[in-house]
Amino acid sequence: MKFTMKTAMVASVAAMGLSLAACDSAAENEMEDNIEANEDARDNAVDAMEESGEITEDQADAMDDQTDAMEEAAEEQVDEMDPEAM
Repeated sequence: MKFTMKTAMVASVAAMGLSLAACDSAAENEMEDNIEANEDARDNAVDAMEESGEITEDQADAMDDQTDAMEEAAEEQVDEMDPEAM
C-alpha cells in the first residue's frame, strides 16, 4: 500500500512538472504573436499584389508557401530558445 501511494505521488509530481515545462513563457508567447503578425502582414501584401495584377496566382501561391516555411522556421527557433535567455 505504501509503495502504491508513493508511486502515485511521484507520478503526479512528474506530470505536473511536465505540464509546466510545456507551458510557454510570456516572452515566448509575445515572440510567437509577432511571428503571426508578420505572417499576416506578408499574406495581406501578397493578396494585394495578386489582386492588383502585379503577380500571378502561381507566384502568390509560391510566396504563400515561402511565408509558411518562414513562419515555421521562426517558431521552431523560438521553441528551441533557452527560456532564461528570453
